[in-house]
Amino acid sequence: MTPSGCAMRPTRRTVLTSALVAAPALRAWARTGPVVIVGAGAAGLAAASALRSAGRSFILVEARDRIGGRAFTDTALGAAYPFDAGAEYIHWAERNPWAPIARAAKARFAGEEGWARKLVIDGRPATEAEMANRRAGFSGLDALLVPKAADISLAEAAGIGGPMAVQAAAGLSRLSLGEDPERVSAMDYDRLWSGTDLWVDGYGALVAHHFADLPVRLGCPVHAIDWSGQDVRIETGCGTLTAAAVIVTVPVGVLKAGRVAFTPALPASTQAALDGLRMGAYTKIGLRLDPAKLDPATVGDAVSLAKGGPTIYFEMKPFGRSLTVANLGGDLARDLCRAGEAAAVALATERLVAILGADARDAVVAGRLAGWWTDPYALGSYAIVAPGHAEARDRLRDPVGGRVFFAGEALAGGGAMTVGGATLDGARAARDVLKALST
Repeated sequence: MTPSGCAMRPTRRTVLTSALVAAPALRAWARTGPVVIVGAGAAGLAAASALRSAGRSFILVEARDRIGGRAFTDTALGAAYPFDAGAEYIHWAERNPWAPIARAAKARFAGEEGWARKLVIDGRPATEAEMANRRAGFSGLDALLVPKAADISLAEAAGIGGPMAVQAAAGLSRLSLGEDPERVSAMDYDRLWSGTDLWVDGYGALVAHHFADLPVRLGCPVHAIDWSGQDVRIETGCGTLTAAAVIVTVPVGVLKAGRVAFTPALPASTQAALDGLRMGAYTKIGLRLDPAKLDPATVGDAVSLAKGGPTIYFEMKPFGRSLTVANLGGDLARDLCRAGEAAAVALATERLVAILGADARDAVVAGRLAGWWTDPYALGSYAIVAPGHAEARDRLRDPVGGRVFFAGEALAGGGAMTVGGATLDGARAARDVLKALST
């Protein structure tokens, strides 16, 4: 303002001078401003923890009303009947960061016997010959699934071994990856790390407890990310945030559905990486049982096959609780998720009756569907690489504009599809951000 109180119209020279003076301050803010982390699953929590350790300011936002993402111990069947609706195994424990964390927390572990003790086909017990055929199909399957040349599917790789190997590959793919084998890259599958698997009681609760002291804004979904300027603007359900950089850890399913809008649009290379990934549909149905009417431990884990229906693996009485947890995947699991909880519980109950007898029907007290495929904040269980796209996970790690970074189980290489992999990749993304902002 002039001394008389009248506004002075700035000349072109004064505008340019102001801009030149302000530019260094803007650049300095871009180096020192907060980092926004989108998603408080294992990757986002690990990224936040790493930034905090480095003394970097951050804002962690999460659409759900809880942390942990797809690591979630569900207590909907009762506080005394928890089950892991998502991850339950600490895979490749020799290098998984959650193995020492779980041991330090004195978590309970359960052993595995390797095979279900009972096989039911179309509602009847399998014959010894059918059991033998199933085992024969799995025999040598690992060797068949090692890609010899092109990046083919698991179904194509198993086809060399004949019909029993193809059937075994289908069971492996649906019950381990949550996807039908013709949609899974054999090359990517071969890269996955192997090692000791620890079945931990309450994996989701362990993750939530370990990161409970991190500040997080819950119930705060992100709708849009604008990286067109010097800083990044993040539109959320809680208002607009401005950041020096953003780490996006939401599942691939959410990104592919366009639930987060990017301005400008993501580069072609990033979009191509997303196009090479899809979400599996690993699904669980927990059934609480009346122990006075039925003890599933007398049978042990069981597999139920049905013509035209999903293959279901029943975990019987996990950690001594009067529960059974049905596991399934692939397109038939997607159909069941769309049908809803009542239909899913009814199907699981019918299959349980075929295994345990008519008493099982009256023994089912309550049921719970963990349907990640229809969960709006997941839209699938974990990221699968399509045949011919074996490099998709690595390509998605490339930062966008030096300010937008992606992280999560989808990008975790050999650790993909695991909480451990997501945790390692979240820490990796934090290091990448710190390096980018220090230059």
